[in-house]
Amino acid sequence: MDVNETLLPGIGVRYEFKSQDGDLVGVIRRRDGDFEIVQYTPDDPDQAQLLLHLTDDEADAFAQILGAPRIAEKFTELTKKLPGIDSRQIRLAAGSPFVDRPLGETQARARTGASIVAIVRHGKVIPSPRPAEELHADDVLIVIGTEDGIVGVERLIEKG
Repeated sequence: MDVNETLLPGIGVRYEFKSQDGDLVGVIRRRDGDFEIVQYTPDDPDQAQLLLHLTDDEADAFAQILGAPRIAEKFTELTKKLPGIDSRQIRLAAGSPFVDRPLGETQARARTGASIVAIVRHGKVIPSPRPAEELHADDVLIVIGTEDGIVGVERLIEKG
């Protein structure tokens, strides 16, 4: 899917894409942090109908609802093509010994053979996180590896 990005001077940035049904949809990220989701009328692509207005906090919640599950779905689709490789989301609980610690301290790959390939935090994705990336309670770790490796990461994240 192609997404066009247009700078709107003094306003923010507009992202547009065509839906499967052929509708032209826009997401406007305003400079004040708010978002507007609009649909353009078929007769006049310069006219937009406001579908949804989101504050910055509402947009974060919306992104969180869509973000982690969508990323995990994509990795699941990818790993279906690779026999013996799985992916899973692992939520970092507040009681984990790795809360507010760098990812590298987990030594997840060395200890389990599975890799933490992304972190989803407040609806935002951190792809290929570096070892210095600090982990926080409620982060969602996207893990790829064998079933045993992923279970190992779950145990490691839970108990240390």
